[in-house]
Amino acid sequence: MSELQRTDDIPLTVRTADQTRKAAIEIAPDSTGASVIQSAAENWSLPTNTDYALMNTTTGKMISPDQSLKDAARPGDMLEIQPVLVAG
Repeated sequence: MSELQRTDDIPLTVRTADQTRKAAIEIAPDSTGASVIQSAAENWSLPTNTDYALMNTTTGKMISPDQSLKDAARPGDMLEIQPVLVAG
């Protein structure tokens, strides 16, 4: 079965923290927080000199980079890519 025909994919919405970019996606349940961040950063040409965190805004919980989405998100959840601000 091809990647596009998987029936166990999780439908989610991903957006940037400033809400200027938003996409409806279907992603494999074994995908990680890091893979969502990397894909969004590449597709949306986000600044590469910034670290990002992933927040499930539906549940109010952060998704760690190594956490699988099957444990962190349910179908229809909103995920937000947030820049990690470093105070200097």
